[in-house]
Amino acid sequence: MNRNRLLRRAVTAVAVAGLVLPAAACSSSSSDSGAEAGKSGKPSAAAADDAAAPLDPNAKVTISIDCQPPVTKTAERKEWAEDIAAFTKLYPNVTIDSKDAFPCEEPARFTAQLQGKTQTDVFYSYFTDLDQVLDAGQAEDISAYVNDTTVPALKDIDPSVMDTLKADGKLYGLPTTNYKMGLLYSRKLFKKAGLDPDKPPTTWEEIRADAKKIAALGGGVNGYGEYSATNQGGWHYTAELYGLGGTMVNEDGSKAAFNTPEGKQVLQNLYDMRWTDKSMSAAQGLKWPDLMTQMAAGKLGMYVGAPDDITYMVQTLKGDYEDYGMGPMPGGKAALLGGADYMFKKGSTPDQIKAGIAWVNFKFLTMGKGQFDYARTKADGLPVGLPQPFFFGGATLEADNQAKAASATVPVANYAPYLAVQVPGKTEPANAQQIYKVLDNPVSAVLTDKNANIDKLLSDAETQVNQVLANLQ
Repeated sequence: MNRNRLLRRAVTAVAVAGLVLPAAACSSSSSDSGAEAGKSGKPSAAAADDAAAPLDPNAKVTISIDCQPPVTKTAERKEWAEDIAAFTKLYPNVTIDSKDAFPCEEPARFTAQLQGKTQTDVFYSYFTDLDQVLDAGQAEDISAYVNDTTVPALKDIDPSVMDTLKADGKLYGLPTTNYKMGLLYSRKLFKKAGLDPDKPPTTWEEIRADAKKIAALGGGVNGYGEYSATNQGGWHYTAELYGLGGTMVNEDGSKAAFNTPEGKQVLQNLYDMRWTDKSMSAAQGLKWPDLMTQMAAGKLGMYVGAPDDITYMVQTLKGDYEDYGMGPMPGGKAALLGGADYMFKKGSTPDQIKAGIAWVNFKFLTMGKGQFDYARTKADGLPVGLPQPFFFGGATLEADNQAKAASATVPVANYAPYLAVQVPGKTEPANAQQIYKVLDNPVSAVLTDKNANIDKLLSDAETQVNQVLANLQ
């Protein structure tokens, strides 16, 4: 399970407690060659050609990298060590100084490292961190270094994923994992309700119809569930709005843009299921992991979520992989996209950047290696077959699906509806948590107040978000 993503969600409603962890080591180079090159505009043709070339195996270089799995994750830690050993056989003159930190990114610590310039040479971040890192001036532009030679699968990486790591046409990182929101559902309850578990609903009209049939089973079973507290109501509102083709803020992020017919439809869907259809629970104010707990207990038919929720339901809540399925984001216009990546510390030397790219490519972006060595993953007792990471297309996706199926420990056919539809990814808005906190209110209101005025709720939320954004300017 992508525990880091869930930890990130969990801190949205409370002050982040500082973890007593050692600061990451400073870069082994104080050179600011990247910054110097930028002063004179574009680099020379010779410099550009050199940057585009892969790392020379004879180059002697040391790089520090964070997010080494902790000792408590025995299998993951073992695999990291194995991959370091395999990588250094290819590049015997590269020394990787691994830094163990869990979670890989703790917000307060991450901010302090950026301010103190103490992050590792190759440092872990979330897709939503790019603006913060650039504001701190702490990432190298790696555009000239990334191409089909240094990252052979580059052409098959979803452009919406790569766009999360770009600013002003420049590339600042490489993805390692990601998720796209979709519809999680109980195959067991679908069967009991006479629904086809291989054909989940793809529109809100279909969801309403199926939710009513599931709720009719009785015994405390609900057809559909929703979060509405600790910023997660706003998070899910955003995901559902994206599915309908809406957006949370305008293009420059200065104004709210959700008070639209699509924004109203999100709240109306929830209101109708709660009060007209009565296919949702009377108990509201739900937050992570309440929906997973309900589904694992056989009491919830559907909710919007990410693939790693399934792992949590199995590994922590003692559910069964056979009981869960996943379909595309309802509406299908876009799916909220999140994930993690590695960026490269400002001031890194060209060889450090090349070595970092070579490692990230080996560990996270090469079929049959690193995280895509599914035979090893299976042998180590870790799950194989979940649709995550989900950033490849083309021949790489085909190869990935075949490799997963060959070593699957989970029923990959259960996620076929999710994989079959290539819903475009759309990242969270800037200043997402402040916005989500405001949107919790209208989501909660339509689920707890039968007399809720949706137009007024959206208008009030729009005013509040505009004030939040104005204060951040």
